[in-house]
Amino acid sequence: MILYPAIDLKDGACVRLVKGEMSEATVFNTDPSAQARLFAEAGCEWIHVVDLNGAFAGRPVNADAVAGIVAAASVPVQLGGGIRDMETIALWLEKGVRRVILGTVALKNPDLVKDACRRFPDRVAVGIDARGGRVAVEGWAETSEVTALDLALKFEDAGVAAIIYTDIDRDGLLSGPNVEATAALAERLTTPVIASGGVSSLDDLRALKARASSGLAGVISGRALYDGRIDLKAALGVLKD
Repeated sequence: MILYPAIDLKDGACVRLVKGEMSEATVFNTDPSAQARLFAEAGCEWIHVVDLNGAFAGRPVNADAVAGIVAAASVPVQLGGGIRDMETIALWLEKGVRRVILGTVALKNPDLVKDACRRFPDRVAVGIDARGGRVAVEGWAETSEVTALDLALKFEDAGVAAIIYTDIDRDGLLSGPNVEATAALAERLTTPVIASGGVSSLDDLRALKARASSGLAGVISGRALYDGRIDLKAALGVLKD
């Protein structure tokens, strides 16, 4: 199982939010490129990046910071936030991002996701962020009536590289991931699922690793890595064993 350390970008800095609230941002590093380098040097295989401003604006905002991360990291980068059209997808992939994450557009324009998967095989992931089991979009500012499972099933035969499932109610709270809901989603899909939201300890990672057979392929962690609740090298060891 792969650990994806998270770099969430707000106004050019590396931050973490609480339940997706931009007003509840804690700055952990003002140099995202240096943070990416630290993650790569520690042994991480991927880095997960989100342009938070872009998610609300519907277009890339922290482009310079993302470019710096891609240049600094010696490992692949997956990027989400404000990617809403084919031009932006192509732009980021041409600039060295290994995988783009499509969230809002997956709900509002699923055909674009399918077209992107055909044009860029294995380089498109779908981000499904759920509040109370329902899909939230536009930087989590809107909650739809569509369930996470119903949306994920739309892309089963599209060639999506992964489904990134975030439980918003737990994100940034260090309250533990929603293991059961995430594993239940993974069991219904053939597409690999990456868990996100609430990871706060090595025990949380062990709990997710124990459900790997359900289709869980990775886990994203942010705040717990930054504040030292999870030792990065120990986490990598837990998920590799």
